[in-house]
Amino acid sequence: MKYFLYIRKSTDEDDRQVLSLEAQETELKEFALRENLLIAATFRESQTAKEPGRPIFNDMLKRMERGEADGILAWHPDRLARNSIDGGRIIFLIDTGKIKSLKSPTFWFEPTPQGKFMLNIAFGQSKYFVDNLSENTKRGLRQKLRRGELPGYAPLGYLNDLRTHTLVKDPERFRLVRKLFELYATGNYSLKDLRKLITSAGLLSRKKNMLSVSNIQSILSNSFYYGVFKYNGEMYDGKHEPMIPKKLFEACQKVMADRSRPKKPSQKEYPFRNMLVCGECGCAITSETQKGHNYYRCTKKRDKKCSQKYIREEVLAEEVANEIQKVSLSSAWAEWMLTKLNKEEAEAAQSGAVFAQNLKDKIKELEGKLDLLLDAHLDGTISREEYTAKKEKIINEKSELSEKSKDFERNGNHWLEPARQFILAAQQAKIIALQENPVAGRDFLKRIGSNRVLLSQKVAIEPKKSWQILYNLPAEARSAEATNSQHTIWLGGRGSNPRPIGYS
Repeated sequence: MKYFLYIRKSTDEDDRQVLSLEAQETELKEFALRENLLIAATFRESQTAKEPGRPIFNDMLKRMERGEADGILAWHPDRLARNSIDGGRIIFLIDTGKIKSLKSPTFWFEPTPQGKFMLNIAFGQSKYFVDNLSENTKRGLRQKLRRGELPGYAPLGYLNDLRTHTLVKDPERFRLVRKLFELYATGNYSLKDLRKLITSAGLLSRKKNMLSVSNIQSILSNSFYYGVFKYNGEMYDGKHEPMIPKKLFEACQKVMADRSRPKKPSQKEYPFRNMLVCGECGCAITSETQKGHNYYRCTKKRDKKCSQKYIREEVLAEEVANEIQKVSLSSAWAEWMLTKLNKEEAEAAQSGAVFAQNLKDKIKELEGKLDLLLDAHLDGTISREEYTAKKEKIINEKSELSEKSKDFERNGNHWLEPARQFILAAQQAKIIALQENPVAGRDFLKRIGSNRVLLSQKVAIEPKKSWQILYNLPAEARSAEATNSQHTIWLGGRGSNPRPIGYS
């Protein structure tokens, strides 16, 4: 009687370290030698038996049906089948006489009604084991998600701590991955440029390979990096340390959505190109060089009859300087406002504690809403789709509040320092305006205003909210003598956007 020797190893079983393919083959050949069994062929397979469709197993049964062997030699029935279809095929081949014998060092089988009944039980136990293992695994995953832990391998920049089963910062890559977000948010880099730059800085995959463009895009689109993650379509609040603030993540998504690409530098530098629009027809202002001088003009793409004339770069630079001087502050004004800020800092320290407690109370309130939402879903009051959508909204809101709380705890009244920088910048406005540096003037004009228009060779801007009061100050209020009760500027904006909010 000839036998097929079948050995199988599945990497998802708890006993995966108990018996390797080599060990099974050695044990079975020794068993065959002792029992005087003739082995016609050996079949080796490394695949789970939870689902039907194992190619080597199927090939063995086809050859069995052709009569190339009379029996199967395996370590245990669970090596042959852990699902009802494969188990049923073996039972059927025994019934039809295609399989006359099953041999195993760990299981005794005879082709009798009782023997087939016991074989059915063995296959059933094998299926029960794998089904139970699957349920235990799923239960473990659900608990892991409830704790805010991402199942599976850590995203690039983090590592799996096998001791605590948590995700920790990767000391080698954490800073570099964060730099990816910071660089991309500027809008000055394409994904390909970013890949070259970050590779030169030393960021490689765990296998020491260069990241692909799709890898970088995937990283930039992964909400895990700001503290939340999705698993099976449901949002979870991660307990890992966020790499970036949510605002930075959203800035990257905006750049990606707009398909922003870095502008190719022209052979000649035109500092005011792509900065202004025509006040008559709304077209972009372009630039060109004629007889050694740079000129700026309307492209006239919308209206060929646009009457706006050329303007030389030197004249345009003067117009930009005039606009910048409208937000300048004298040294006396700056010193007076800085003194007021110092006084405000002392008063803000007391109110800061109340602000921080309010944030904590709101976060606690949202956590309560999450509990109520879960109860409503478990009671059947709301569908899973409604539960998932509302949960995602609450988690995002909670994430924003948590980020505000961490920022406040870390920086306290962090608006005060930007406010100082704002005052100093306004003090420097006149110096920048008087410098013969068109690039510095261009950058400062972009900082203070939007909707920059060129009309009749005059520049006009719509000042940003933070600069409006300074921009509209009467000329007499800018003098050093204006810091008295007749002229007063109130500075406000407790946040990331300090600004003058009033003038009298």
